[in-house]
Amino acid sequence: MAAPARSRAPKAVASLPMYDWPEVSPVVDRLWEGVAARLREAKMPAPGQLARRTDHTSVWREPGLVLSQTCGYPYVKSLRGKVTLVGAPVYDVPGCVDATYCSFLVVRRDDPVSSIAALRGRRAAVNGWDSQSGFSALRATLAPFTGGGRFFGEVKVSGGHRASLRAVADGIVDVAAIDAVCWALAQRHEPSAFAGLRVLAQSPAAPSLPFITSAVGDPLRHVALLDALRQTLTAGGPLFRNALFLTDVLPVQDEAYDRITEIEQRAAQLGYATVA
Repeated sequence: MAAPARSRAPKAVASLPMYDWPEVSPVVDRLWEGVAARLREAKMPAPGQLARRTDHTSVWREPGLVLSQTCGYPYVKSLRGKVTLVGAPVYDVPGCVDATYCSFLVVRRDDPVSSIAALRGRRAAVNGWDSQSGFSALRATLAPFTGGGRFFGEVKVSGGHRASLRAVADGIVDVAAIDAVCWALAQRHEPSAFAGLRVLAQSPAAPSLPFITSAVGDPLRHVALLDALRQTLTAGGPLFRNALFLTDVLPVQDEAYDRITEIEQRAAQLGYATVA
């Protein structure tokens, strides 16, 4: 009698796409190398390199997902229950406190606009309709000033925070909500390009972008991953703090991300369900 076929384990994959700007990609690789080495010491699967795909969201639902980072908005809207929460990062930049962050509403420095209300009828950019920092945070900040109706004259989708910044700087739009970490990266790596921009307002805070792993397999894998992340950050602290602004990853309860739903619901209650 033939032996039953063995089921193949899903191919291990990892990605860290959220702040993987080209200028810091080598340090992102170093972060993964440290985590992967510690996982292998614990006899856990870890791919040799990070997956960098055009569609970075495709990794999140793979059964072999070892580690990735996602935006909190898709986490609460579509990933909850399909992935396992590992922890929430702590970033050492203005606008980030413990494991929370905010967005900055950015305008041109020579634009005389001095209040959120004065943006009515102007042009805005969102990085995507599935973003907490570029879409939902902007909606939440504007909602008390919209009167429940259309607020902007035009809304464009840029595809990313860096593109939104360029759209503001080039006069294509007048305002965009920029993730606090991306704002810090932009000031460091393109200071001349974005010197003509300023912060007009700050959004409500939300839990920082969660690290996740697959819900398939060892139910305690997230504990080992959190330990590997924290040990790697401790061992290479100055490198990761200086390049990525990343200082720690904290254990958090899943309920912490209910804050993102609350932010969305509050905007809807004020009659501003989308950025328009």
